[in-house]
This record gives sequence, structure tokens and C-alpha cells, in this order.
Amino acid sequence: MSKRAYFGTDGIRGEANCHPMTAEVALRVGMAAGKMFMSSDERRHLVVIGKDTRLSGYMIETALVAGFTSVGMDVRQFGPLPTPGVAMMTRSLRADLGVMISASHNAFSDNGIKLFGPDGYKLSDEKELEIEALMDEGLNQNLASPTALGRVQRIDDCQARYIEIAKATFPRRLSLAGMRIVIDCANGAAYKVAPEALHELGAEVIRVGVTPNGFNINQECGSTHPAAMARQVREYRADIGIALDGDADRLVICDEKGQVVDGDQIMALIAGEWATRGLLRGGGVVATVMSNLGLERRLAARGLKLERTQVGDRYVMARMREGGFNLGGEQSGHLILSDFSTTGDGLLAALQVLAVLKESDQPMSALARQFDPVPQLLENVRFTAGKPLEDKQVLGAIAEAQERLNGCGRIVVRASGTEPLIRIMAEGDDEKLVGQVVREIAGAVKKAAA
Repeated sequence: MSKRAYFGTDGIRGEANCHPMTAEVALRVGMAAGKMFMSSDERRHLVVIGKDTRLSGYMIETALVAGFTSVGMDVRQFGPLPTPGVAMMTRSLRADLGVMISASHNAFSDNGIKLFGPDGYKLSDEKELEIEALMDEGLNQNLASPTALGRVQRIDDCQARYIEIAKATFPRRLSLAGMRIVIDCANGAAYKVAPEALHELGAEVIRVGVTPNGFNINQECGSTHPAAMARQVREYRADIGIALDGDADRLVICDEKGQVVDGDQIMALIAGEWATRGLLRGGGVVATVMSNLGLERRLAARGLKLERTQVGDRYVMARMREGGFNLGGEQSGHLILSDFSTTGDGLLAALQVLAVLKESDQPMSALARQFDPVPQLLENVRFTAGKPLEDKQVLGAIAEAQERLNGCGRIVVRASGTEPLIRIMAEGDDEKLVGQVVREIAGAVKKAAA
């Protein structure tokens, strides 16, 4: 595969107003993607655009709109809407393309551009490379005539439509009446829709992270800072806490005691319930190389398999489609329920957890810990130049670590797709040994990156 110049594992991402997250790059994305998805027929072509609550979203959105309209595509703007909502609306409105402007769980200073095809699925690597090739062409090529320029319109009811879609995934036989739920929306894209959906299903809702100001997205709140949610759960004596990230495509939860559980535990919980009800397809779950070995053992004990992919929810989705699975996700809380959505959806996953909780007649603390995680350690090493993963000393350290684990654990060393980081993960039954091998590999990476 050709080297990517703009796209990473989850679209284009970077610091706002710095390459590649500039107005010019956004303009080029709009023009290039517009050209690629414009067919030769005479019909009007449509792109839909959603965003989270970052200040830079206005700049990126305006540049994208200029790009798309300049090549003749009509644009529908949603304003703040979760990433999965944009994917759903792309299909619902029969658009040729969907765009989400977000840097997900990153700080407000970053932003990103994610693209969805007309089927609501994230674009393939091949499609992204085609767009990159078109982005490097001259800006004045293949422009629309003055009479063929795209039209722009804001859609005001998209949030209400997403709420109705989300509510429809909750079992009709159930209600959330009598439940007290803390929902932390990370001051992000779901700050209106997630609390409202829970309220309309009958819950008493305590809202956290619902006052975005352009700067406070993911700031000491949301799935990356679950302590805020846990504090509110304990203070209000809630039944459960739910924390989303900036674009609401991931979540973590906590029980009534404020104990936080990650995506692996949530996958195990949903998989077990669906398997019992005959709803789980594919014979198991799809997760990434980062998911805990404990999840794999838990599923195996129930006669279910865990299939692993490289990191990135679109790779999980691709394997799910290939193998006929309907549940997959990442330890970080990206959970894909393909019966309902084409990408990770924190709210929909939370509703499935709430359904299990409502039917179990048990507290969340009795359900949340589905398995004892195998000791796992992750260390990130930042680098500014070079290719540390091609360094002989690094490769030697990884090989030696694998020998020392002797089949009783796993090692994953990879470059981040969104930041200049080498991510080192090891897990195994011997916690002390896991710590040693991670430190040794990290030391080798730091030397190579110096």
C-alpha cells in the first residue's frame, strides 16, 4: 500500500490550524472527495457534514463546504452530532458522502476529518489514497460552472432523528423508569442527544459535561477522565454512570460504587447476554490486538471466540462484515453493534448495558466485572524523527521479550495512527515480568528515537 500523506487510522487528524489540519487541507479534502463521489449522471450530488463542539470546527467546516460546493456538490450541515449519527444520516438522506469533523477524545486544540461512504461505513484505505492523490492536483481543475455550484442548507431536526433511532434500539418491553443515571457527554457532540434519549426512555438523568464552550471538550470529563462521572455517581447515589468521548463513538461505564470498567468488560457483558438470547452472530466477538487476554479466556469459557484485528474500529468493522459478526470493539470503549450501526456508538452500547442491568434485577457492581483482567501494561514513547520500529535494537528487545513471556502472554508494539508515539503493550500472568519487558522495550525505543 502507498504511504499515506494525510490520512491516519481514523481519518485526518492534527493540531488545528497546523498542517495537516488547516483550512487549505480541508478545502482540498472537500474538492477531492467531491470530485471522486460525483458520478457522470445529471442528478444533484449530496454530502452531509456533522461536527463536535471544538472552536476550530467552524473553520474546518467552512473550508470543507467551500471545497464541496466548488465542484458542484450540495451540502447539508448538521451542527453538533455524534459520529455514528452522521453515519446514520448519510444513509438516511441517501447522501453520496458523509463527513464528521472531530478529533474524538483528543483535546480541543486538535481536530480531524472522518469520511463515510453512502453506505454509512468509513472509507477504505484504497478510497482514502484515491482522495489523497486528487488532493495534490491543482485547485483550479474540474471546477463547477457558476450555474452548477453546490447549494448549502442546515438540517435542524437531525438531532431529534438520531434520538429516535437510538431509542428504537432499546428493547420495547423495557423502560428506564426508576433508574438514576449519570451521563457525562465530555462537553462534546452528544451533549444534547444522549441525556435527552435517556430521559425519554424514562430515566432520571444527572447531566455532566453538557456545557461546551469550544475549549472544554474532553477537559477533565468524558471517557478519558471517568473520575468526574464516578464522583457524580457516588454523590447522587446513581445506579450507573456512562461517560462518552468528544464525538460519542466510545464509552466507559462505572457501577453504583463508582468503579470504572472498560470496553473489554462491556463487550463481555453484552456478548454473554446476546449469546444467552440467541442474538450473537458469528460465534463470538471481534476486537483488536489491544484487548485483554482475560476477555479471550472469558469468551472461550462460554464456547465463544475472540478474533483480533489491528487497532482501529474500521478494521474491526471490516472483519465483522467478513465473518458475519454483530458485536465488536476496542478496549478503549469503541463498541460496534452492527445490527444497529455502521460504526462505534457509545450511546447505543450504553443502552444495551442498561437493558442487561434492567432485566437482571442486580446492581451494576454484580455485572460490571465479567472477568479478572490479565496484568497488562501500556507505555507510550514519543518520537520526533526516524523510524524506531525499524531499529535493530528495538526489534531485538521485542524478540527477547517474546521469548521471556514463553507463550504465557502477548506483546504488541505499534506506531500510533494519530500521534507521533510508539505504543508498547505487554500482558501476561506474571505482572512483574510484564513490567520488565515493557520497560526494556521502551528503553530501546527511546534510544532509537533520541
